[in-house]
Amino acid sequence: MLLSNMTYFSPMFYLTGFPGLEAIEHWIFIPFFFMYLVAISGNCLILIIIKTSPHLHTPMYYLLSLLALTDLGLSVSTLPTMVGIFWFNSHSIYFGACQIQMFCIHSFSFMESSVLLVMSFDRFVAICNPLRYSVIITGQRVIRVGLVVILRGPVALIPIVLLLKVFPYCGPLVLSHSFCLHQEVIHLACVDTTFNNLYGLTLVVFTVMLDLVLIALSYGFILHAVVGLASREEQLRAFQTCTSHLCAVLLFFVPMAGLSLVHRFGKNAPPAVHLLMANIYLFVPPMINPIIYSIKTKEIRRAIIKLLGLRKVNSESWGEMCH
Repeated sequence: MLLSNMTYFSPMFYLTGFPGLEAIEHWIFIPFFFMYLVAISGNCLILIIIKTSPHLHTPMYYLLSLLALTDLGLSVSTLPTMVGIFWFNSHSIYFGACQIQMFCIHSFSFMESSVLLVMSFDRFVAICNPLRYSVIITGQRVIRVGLVVILRGPVALIPIVLLLKVFPYCGPLVLSHSFCLHQEVIHLACVDTTFNNLYGLTLVVFTVMLDLVLIALSYGFILHAVVGLASREEQLRAFQTCTSHLCAVLLFFVPMAGLSLVHRFGKNAPPAVHLLMANIYLFVPPMINPIIYSIKTKEIRRAIIKLLGLRKVNSESWGEMCH
């Protein structure tokens, strides 16, 4: 009986989208369209500003460019299936396309974790060792680290994503999201998936979790250094240089931790909880990060105002609003 329901080379998966809300899917896509619009246009704007502003060609803004590229990639990774479901009522996806999408989603997620770690080290050096910042954090070093960041996640993901191809799958091949995630696909396999599960857990521990621990250590040293500053004004100025990055860290790691906990320990949780956590994890950080950096980073704010041709009075009022 098992063999009759088993597919060794699965041609299709079915993406449920938002079960029970099919009648209003076109309306549901409106907030998602807004999130895509803000995420893609906001991150593209950050990239354009840094590219066209020579005074921003510094290691700190190279890292911000890498974060914007990662957020842009994460947004684009989910776009094809979301558009297919909400605009064309197309819920089916070929297995190969599903593999590519999950590879892109998880790769950009690991890349974002790595970028946030490198940015925390940049802030650590800027605050704890400011006199040697220009010696330690150089453009060449940022480029080298950027290459490692780009390659680390995708290279580590290749084995478990390719292994999915050889697994047999039991029907119905239904995924509970609007996009493909490894945690979802692996549950449909009809064979022992211990290797994939252990490899995936090890990968998360030695990438994302390790990054989080190192970021926390960096901020521990930063906090110790800031507390030791003489004046309160210096302390506030030091904290303000970390505000944008700290917000980006919380926006990324909190939803990711929630999604991982729900997948591993929330089997009895309502489907809406799984959908909510996955959507927050994938859509909110790419949308909010460019807004945070546009508001809290003076140089980016000024460049946006100059690019849009706004007057100085608007710049001053915007700055007052941020504080």
